[in-house]
Amino acid sequence: MVPHLVTALTGPINELEQRVLDSMPAIERWFRLEWMEHTPPFYCAVDIRNAGFKLAPVDTNLYPGGWNNLTQQMLPLAVQAAQAAIEKICPEAKNLLVIPENHSRNTFYLANVAQLVRIFHMAGLNVRVGSIDPAIKSPKKIELPNGDSVCLEPVVRTKRRLGLKHFDPCTILVNNYLSAGAPGILEDLHEQYLLPPLHAGWSVRRKSNHFHSYEELSKRFGKLLGIDPWLITPMYARAGEVNFANGDGVDVLTSHVDALLTRIRRKYKEYGINEKPFVVVKADNGPHGMGVMTVRETADIESIVQRFRNGAGTEQGAGEVIVQEGVLTNERVHNAVAEPVVYMMDRYVVGGFYRVHAQRNPDENLDMPGASFVPLAFSESTHLPQPGAKPGASAPNRFYMYGVVGRLAMVAASYELEATNPDAEIYE
Repeated sequence: MVPHLVTALTGPINELEQRVLDSMPAIERWFRLEWMEHTPPFYCAVDIRNAGFKLAPVDTNLYPGGWNNLTQQMLPLAVQAAQAAIEKICPEAKNLLVIPENHSRNTFYLANVAQLVRIFHMAGLNVRVGSIDPAIKSPKKIELPNGDSVCLEPVVRTKRRLGLKHFDPCTILVNNYLSAGAPGILEDLHEQYLLPPLHAGWSVRRKSNHFHSYEELSKRFGKLLGIDPWLITPMYARAGEVNFANGDGVDVLTSHVDALLTRIRRKYKEYGINEKPFVVVKADNGPHGMGVMTVRETADIESIVQRFRNGAGTEQGAGEVIVQEGVLTNERVHNAVAEPVVYMMDRYVVGGFYRVHAQRNPDENLDMPGASFVPLAFSESTHLPQPGAKPGASAPNRFYMYGVVGRLAMVAASYELEATNPDAEIYE
C-alpha cells in the first residue's frame, strides 16, 4: 500500500525518491560514517509530512510512546535493534527497568509500555516496570483491553542506584517526557546506564536546537544528493518568550511569522507551487501537539491573542515559541488526512505507522484527540528498496525514503544531545 497522494504535484517527490534510490550506496555510507563519530539516541520517533513537493520531518520525539502501534511483523526488527543497542551500551546486561509516565490510567499508553517490555524481553533481558509516581506504593497490576497486562512497581532508590525490591537493573530505560524537569530520584545515578540521558527531557530540550542541527545536516546531505535542502527541511525561526494573554513578545513573533511566510512564498514561486503558504507556531519545548497553532497570515496572530484575552485559548498561553514552516500532508488513508511516523532504535529503522485524522485538514496538526493509527505496509521489507520500480508506485521505495528522512532527524538529535550535554568536556 502506497498511500493515496491527492495532489497533482507528485513530480518533485517522485524525483526526490528517484534521487534517493540512485544515491543509496552513498547515503548508507554517509550514515555509517556519521554513526562512527556520533552516538544515536537510544530510540526515537519522527513525524514526517509529505506535501507532494517536499518531504520533511516536523517533530522528533526522544521518548516515543506508541510502540503498541507497531505490528507483529515489525517486532523482529525492533528486537534485533534492541539487542544491538543494549550490547553496545552494556554487553553483560541482564536486568532492565522501564520508567513510564505517571498517568497509569491511560490504557493506550500502558499498551505501549507492555510492547516495550515485550521487545526487551525478547531481546534477552529481565524487564520490570518501575513507577516514580508517589501514588504507587505497592505493585499494581493493570489488565489492558488487548489482553496484555502491566505491573507497575514502586521504585527503590539507594544512594547510588535505582531499582525495585529484589531487582537491581544495570540499565534504566526512561519512557517519560520529564516535562516538569528531571525528578531527583533519577539524578546522580553514576553506576547505572540511564537511557536516554536526562537532558533529552522536555524541561531541557528545545525544538529550535533540534531543527538548527537538522538544518545544518540537511545542507550537507543535500550536497551529497545534489538537491535543494529545502525539499527535505522545514524552515523555522526562534521567536523567544511570548505571552498571548498579555501580548508580551507578540510583535517579535509577528515579524518572524511575516519573514518566514515571505521566504516560503519565494520558494513556492521558484518551484511553481500553487498552494497557500502557512506556518505553525508552537511551544519550543514540550511533546507532540502541545500548543500547535496554524497561521496563514499575520492577522491570524491577532485573533489568537484575542482568543486568549477572552479566556478561550486552550493552548499554552505563555512560553518560548518557535515558528516553523508549515508542511502540507497530502497523503490519505481511507480518505482521511494522514502522516507517516517512523520509529527507530539505535541507528535502525524498526517500523512505523500512519497517524490518521478524519476531522483535520492537510495544513493542520494531526496529533490530536481523535487520531487513529494505521500500520505502514510491511508485507515487503521497507529497508530493501526495489531498484527499477517506477517512482511513487513501490511501497518499499517510498518507505525507504521516509526511513532516510527519519534517520537524518535521528542524526540531528544526536548532534543536539551532544551540544546540550551538561557533562560534556569543554576544551579551551
